[in-house]
Amino acid sequence: MAGRTVTRADLCEAVYQKVGLSRTESAALVEMVLSEIGDCLERGETVKLSSFGSFVVRDKGERVGRNPKSGQEVPIPPRRVMVFKPSNILKHRINGGEGDPPKAGNGAA
Repeated sequence: MAGRTVTRADLCEAVYQKVGLSRTESAALVEMVLSEIGDCLERGETVKLSSFGSFVVRDKGERVGRNPKSGQEVPIPPRRVMVFKPSNILKHRINGGEGDPPKAGNGAA
């Protein structure tokens, strides 16, 4: 079940429709939020949005990879990667859960 892709323009339009700012103000607000998130991640900070999830920057060390065609070993340099960890609330929502999501630490699997 592939859904459509939501773009910046879609987010700006949603802010315009739901918040009541002008289209220009809505676009500026979305850009400021996305820019701030990007700046924090660039500095290596974790961005946690309550009830949504966390964007985490991780350092990956150098490792040896293999060229699938030739089988030759190739060093892969160290790099930083970003991962998104959805909150339990968001996981519950995307799985069509009804009622309250499971509480952390109660042993529910």
